[in-house]
Amino acid sequence: MCDKKFDNETLTKSFHKIIAGNQAWSKEVEEDKTGLFTELAKGQHPDLLWIGCSDSRVPANQITGTRPGDVFVHRNVANLCVHSDMNMLSVLDFAVNILKVKHVIVAGHYRCGGITAAMGQKQYGLLDNWLRHLKDVYRTHAQELNAISDLQKREDRFVELNVIEQVSNLCKTTIVQNAWKQRDDLAIHGMIIQLETGKLIDLNVTATNVDQQLGEYYQLNK
Repeated sequence: MCDKKFDNETLTKSFHKIIAGNQAWSKEVEEDKTGLFTELAKGQHPDLLWIGCSDSRVPANQITGTRPGDVFVHRNVANLCVHSDMNMLSVLDFAVNILKVKHVIVAGHYRCGGITAAMGQKQYGLLDNWLRHLKDVYRTHAQELNAISDLQKREDRFVELNVIEQVSNLCKTTIVQNAWKQRDDLAIHGMIIQLETGKLIDLNVTATNVDQQLGEYYQLNK
């Protein structure tokens, strides 16, 4: 039994805030006259898969100004696309092959806690195993990053390089490569969110089936 004492009144208020928020949202849904939610109840047809960070400050729909049903979402710490992550791969497979999304956005953000943690030597427990993927990205670009003397600018560049690496990782999956053999309307984008302004910055690393040269070690034949 946990001996830690909680402020039950505070816990109750925070939980009731969630319930009250849902009730207000549900009322809006019930009063909606556009037919949007009636259609959504029948199924989803998003054009976009968003692979973003778990950070509470970067919600996909608000940032993209989209409605429910427009964005299929996967989020994890530091928006990683790891080739052995069955969660991410399952989401990617469903989005690409079942929902037939046309765009996949890998969305990083400045002031990312995962990025900051990966730049240091402090231990965080289980999280260290996940941060190892970020440390590998840093090692790959260490010469460029270490040449940046301003620590904040170095961290910001690390955020950008991480997104670029994750776009590359997606392109190397059999899911994306096989989809590109079958259709021309799938593009992978790398973008950065600026927290202070909410602006979504395009890194101009969009990948499509017509411009991919993955190299002999990553190019796979079906």
